[in-house]
Amino acid sequence: MRQLDDIQAWSARAETMMAPLSGKTPPALRAVLTEWPVVSAPIAETLTGASRGTVQRNLAWMEAQGLICEVTGTECFRMWRAMP
Repeated sequence: MRQLDDIQAWSARAETMMAPLSGKTPPALRAVLTEWPVVSAPIAETLTGASRGTVQRNLAWMEAQGLICEVTGTECFRMWRAMP
């Protein structure tokens, strides 16, 4: 239950922080990260319907804002997770 509460709190915080961003991708990406424990760019691309570049730009922005962290530690096959 605590993990669900943490994810719900993260989603609310992410929504507030991402409000100034335009387009469909930021809210779609937030929804993906709320539903999936770890996400790669190709998975996010498929689930959001956005281009790879758009997804990667948004992931980089979210990482810079402290909303997500990269968990694989590699240049290839990177995976991110929400940071509640």
